[in-house]
Parts: sequence; C-alpha cells; structure tokens
Amino acid sequence: MSTRYRVIVIGMGKRGMHHAATFFANGRFELVGICDIDQARLDAAAPKLGNPKTSTDAAALAKEAKPDVFCFCTLPNLRLPLIELGIASGARLIAFEKPVAMSSAEGQKIKAALDKSGARAVVSHQHRYGEHYKRVKEIIAGGSLGRVHTVYGTATGWAAHMLSHLIDYTCWFNDYAPAEWAMAQASGRGKLSDLHTSPDYLAGVVHFKNGVRGIYDCGAGAPDVPEVDCRSEQKLWWRKCRMGAQGTEGFAEVITNGGWRAVTRRDGHQSGPGAMDYVEDMPPYIQQMADWLDDGARVHPCAFAHAYQGFEIMAALYRSAAQGGQIALPLAGGADEIALLKERVPAGKPLFSIPESAREYPA
Repeated sequence: MSTRYRVIVIGMGKRGMHHAATFFANGRFELVGICDIDQARLDAAAPKLGNPKTSTDAAALAKEAKPDVFCFCTLPNLRLPLIELGIASGARLIAFEKPVAMSSAEGQKIKAALDKSGARAVVSHQHRYGEHYKRVKEIIAGGSLGRVHTVYGTATGWAAHMLSHLIDYTCWFNDYAPAEWAMAQASGRGKLSDLHTSPDYLAGVVHFKNGVRGIYDCGAGAPDVPEVDCRSEQKLWWRKCRMGAQGTEGFAEVITNGGWRAVTRRDGHQSGPGAMDYVEDMPPYIQQMADWLDDGARVHPCAFAHAYQGFEIMAALYRSAAQGGQIALPLAGGADEIALLKERVPAGKPLFSIPESAREYPA
C-alpha cells in the first residue's frame, strides 16, 4: 500500500486554499493541519478540507503535526523564517510560493539551510502544467526549431509577481543551461512600496553559457499581448504573458491565456488552445511531490534547484538596474537588491505601452 504523506499548509489566502484543496483531494496525502493569522479564514476553510487541525500559530502546529510536507503560501516577506520552521519540523519536503526570496542575501541563506538539512523543496511555478506550455516545450525539445538561439518572456504584471515565471519557463525551454551574465534597466517607483516589491517596469537581457540569449520585458512598459483581450474583464490583464523560443528553423511560443503557436520549416504553421487554470494545473504539481518522496530519482520539475537558478538571474537583473553594467552569474555574494532599487530607480511615473496598464500602476 502506498505511503500517505502528512501535510500542513500555512496561509489560507487564495493560493493557500488552492494548495490545501488539492492536497486534500489527492489520496497520497493526509491534510493534518492548516494555519492562518486570521481565525475567520480558518473557520471558513476547515469544513471544505475535512476539518483538519487549525491554528493561528505555525510553530505550534508544525511541532504537533510532525508533517512530511510543510507547505506555506504567504506574502513574499516571509520566506527564511518559514523555511527554517519547516526544516525544524522534520518535514521531508517544503513547498512554497515564488519568488524564492526578496533579496539574494536571503536567498543564499535559504539555499544554505536547505542544503544543510537535506530537505527537498519545490517552488510553485505551476503554469508549466498547462497543455499549451507543455506543447511548446515538446516542439522545442523535438528539434523543430533547429538550433535555439533566443528565448523570451513578456508580462504586463510587475516583476515581483511575474518575472519569476517568465525566467523559469524560458530556462525550461533552454534545458536549464546556466546563465553567464545579465543586464537590465528599470523605471517606476510605485510598486517599490507594494508588499510584492519591485520596480514598476524592468527590461533586460541574459546570456546563457550555451550561447542562447534571454530577453525579458516585465511590467508597466511591457508590450501588448493582443491575443488576450482584457477590455471586458480586467483580471485577464494579468494573463497578458508571452514566452517562447526562436531557432534557426522557426519559433514556438505560449500565451498564458491565449494558447500556443509555432512556425517551423519542417512542420509549417501549428497552433492550439490553452489558458491558465488552477483546477487543471495544480493536481500534477501536487502529485509529483508524492512521486519525488516515493522515489528520489523522480525529481520534481519545480525543484528548488531550478527555481534558485531563475532567482539568481532575477536578482542579477535587479542589481544591474540599480548599479549599471553587466552582472556576472552565478552571483559572487549576497545583497539587498530591493534596497538598491529603492535608492536608485529615478522618480517619475513609468510610460505605458497599453492603456489598461495605467489602471494597475497609479501615480
């Protein structure tokens, strides 16, 4: 009989409920506890999740529950303390939301703590489970593009929310080849006071060791993705995201809420549907945690090692935007990139590429 893994979930906001509900629905897991600082959230969530143990004290819950999987879905300013709590609980796997951390200094401490403990970790870059994302990866991996020379990602949402996704999926398209350097510019200070802290707009390039160039355009000045029409439903503005790869024989790209398309010399024009859907994307993300715990050789596609590679690229882009010049990778030491950006991003409202972005980046 397969092992059932004990799980606790910290944070009962939207993403915490997505995780908790999917763990609860999967027979390989036993949801033994949920936690939030808001008792009303716990009271509302518990009956939907089989009435697990509830607590407003994460440390007390972790000590009592002795979880195999410690999952937390909190604001990004709470990373290292909860990683340390998950390790102290004895959890074999820690699952948490992107970004990995809000500074490279904190990220390096997280990596050191995980490496020392031996605990596995995954980071929720779960869009990749969409059929449209998987189809683009299949086309790239199948060689239809010839020699891949460029990967790219754009999103109208600001970097603290979206850049981690853009980098991770394009690194996936490039088989996670290591990066050598990054360079970027930034503008707009509005979101530097947001809890998801970043400049309003960041654009930059990354050079990978295999010669592939990454191009990233994220935030207020990012280009339109006209395949996603947000005029009738502003929340779709968040899904104006385009990621793809170009090669010597063609290109393939995915649009978060607009399907996929490819044009190659071998196969001509191809396209298909697809849209971000937590109901469809979360179950395989959760199931593969059980697979990895069952068999260490079946490493989770969202394993910390992949996420950390993208995190370092993101931190390097931030450093370049703050300090100027090219930033070598891997990073030589830790820094507080958000503090650097707060010091050096010039005042003034960013310029927009589409009118809908103006509503999301107030003066």
